[in-house]
Amino acid sequence: MKVIVVKNQLEGGKIGLELLKESMANGAKTLGLATGSTPVEFYNQIVNSDLDFTDMVSVNLDEYVGLDGSNDQSYRYFMTKHLFGEKPFKENFLPNGKAADLEAEAKHYDQIIEENPIDWQILGIGQNGHIGFNEPGTSFEAGVHVVDLKQETIEANSRFFNNDINLVPKQAVTMGINDIMKAKHIILLAFGEAKQQAIKSLIEGEEITENIPCTVLKNHPSVYVLVDKEADFQ
Repeated sequence: MKVIVVKNQLEGGKIGLELLKESMANGAKTLGLATGSTPVEFYNQIVNSDLDFTDMVSVNLDEYVGLDGSNDQSYRYFMTKHLFGEKPFKENFLPNGKAADLEAEAKHYDQIIEENPIDWQILGIGQNGHIGFNEPGTSFEAGVHVVDLKQETIEANSRFFNNDINLVPKQAVTMGINDIMKAKHIILLAFGEAKQQAIKSLIEGEEITENIPCTVLKNHPSVYVLVDKEADFQ
């Protein structure tokens, strides 16, 4: 695990872009992508770059249950706004949060991941240490699954829903920890003081525990952790 402390989210985005360029130059064809405020500057850097994604495939981490791509709080809408609308890919995959049978959708998405092995995975991290929407207590062996979001996650995400927790979906379809760990390379971004404790558990804590999902990344052979000074616990 390599930890890089950056001045701010802008510098983190720039370094993330350089890591991506290196991976693509080495043959990466499938990107695992994340949403939320954390990767926005990284996507801005991609959009303003000369990178060509027309031969690339993307596989997103998750999607809210009950929202489709026309909803401006859905992750498909987010990805189209911040990346796909500016940088066309060969193909983009996201879970279908409006599927009539969510368990069947989870199995279908696991098959998509199996058919498109992820070369380079971008991750954010929750205040409680979740990665994707794999909340504390999620099995490290879990594949794609439907998750009931923890109250702290709902509260943290309410800022995207006019600060009204009643508007935040209570479930999501998420890539499992086992899926995330299959990626060849993982780049985790963490910005802001609220992420300090989770980052400390990942970097300094000795325990690898399902109660703090991010700690599983200690077992991965190729992880970059990009943190700003506020998220850095040292």
